[in-house]
Amino acid sequence: MDDCIFCKIIKGDIKSNIRYEDDNVIAFDDINPKAKVHVLVVPKKHIPDVKSITGDKTQLCKFFESIQKVIQKVELENGYKLCINSGTYQEVPHLHVHLMAD
Repeated sequence: MDDCIFCKIIKGDIKSNIRYEDDNVIAFDDINPKAKVHVLVVPKKHIPDVKSITGDKTQLCKFFESIQKVIQKVELENGYKLCINSGTYQEVPHLHVHLMAD
């Protein structure tokens, strides 16, 4: 999607502090962190929100497997919080998970 800020980060048009990247996702620091560690994990395929996930669910499984890899890479030993927003709570209309820890 041309006007999606996350798609621009994925393409490299906008610079970001990338924490992890694989074939399925890119993870980078949130520009307005709400915790000491606040990483956004974003699927590389543009999916507007959770309700837009249809058909084959292997994509969703791969997304969460990649989230596990981000958690290991960021070394969150004392716990973490995962948050997915939707609708009026979602600032960027591209599915993403907030990974937060103090």
